[in-house]
Amino acid sequence: MNNYRVHRYQSSHYKDWNTFVANAKNATFLFHRDFMEYHKDRFDDYSLLIFDVKDKLVAVLPAHKVENILHSHQGLTYGGLVLNAKVILSDVILIVKTILEFLNKNLISKLHLKIIPSIYNSFPSDEMEYVSFLLDAKLNRRDALAVLEISNQVPVSRVRKRGIEKGKSNGLLVKEENDFTSFWNELLIPNLKERYNANPVHSLTEISYLKSKFPNQIKQYNVYQVDKIVGGVTVFVTDNVIHPQYISGNKAFNNELGGLDFLYHHLINVVYKNEKYFDFGISNEEHGRKLNVSLHYWKESFGARTIVQNFYEIETKNHSLLDTVLI
Repeated sequence: MNNYRVHRYQSSHYKDWNTFVANAKNATFLFHRDFMEYHKDRFDDYSLLIFDVKDKLVAVLPAHKVENILHSHQGLTYGGLVLNAKVILSDVILIVKTILEFLNKNLISKLHLKIIPSIYNSFPSDEMEYVSFLLDAKLNRRDALAVLEISNQVPVSRVRKRGIEKGKSNGLLVKEENDFTSFWNELLIPNLKERYNANPVHSLTEISYLKSKFPNQIKQYNVYQVDKIVGGVTVFVTDNVIHPQYISGNKAFNNELGGLDFLYHHLINVVYKNEKYFDFGISNEEHGRKLNVSLHYWKESFGARTIVQNFYEIETKNHSLLDTVLI
């Protein structure tokens, strides 16, 4: 019997939502409402909370709506159904059925689901992969992430070792900073403008605000030669994973100075040597259909290997497919 109920997120749920996310088995600080809402003016929030018959919160879905489609929040790198560690597979099937019925009743025809990569989970949590199969979900995107298991590394290639030594011989120095201004204004913004005619996803004001809210999860490391900033990286730190969110340098940084190799080596083997995973991110374009071979190889030459992130399209009317699954 299905005893779950769904509520749309309201500001009165702020504390309950954040407490749940902090203890969920497949969540990071990106699902905290302070992170989700820094750009709330850009999205029509339609996040959901799911309660059991005892009024206990058992799952949340960070999401927003565009016309009659619910998106696993596009302002976040990953998303999906966030679960209590005690929830088991049969529960998840009933929870998803309840969600789809709720959405269908509210004239939302599709759910676009962006699964959180498995390395970010504190416990195994592939329930939505299985339920998506049961729902005849359409796999409409699959990204390839390059991931390094820090305690079990494949040896670094010789060309990366040469870059690391070049950085050392050029006297590069990595410093953690609390101020993003020089990196944003001198390197990141100009480089993105020149190469892609684009701006960072986060403005300087936004990343500074987020740093104030998540001082232990958002870190800035700048690279100096003598007293001049030549490169830097903005890192997102979660319980299991270190992920460079932004990386940029001057024209000499990557090649002549060996700066990129030197910086990543420093992060992996000095700053975060006791962490689990280093997520280099994706090297895909066109919804995963194209692979930037040279970029992915650079990551692999550090010892990274591939895991995938799946993106599903689910018809909400398919909730009936879950009616006879449990036997």
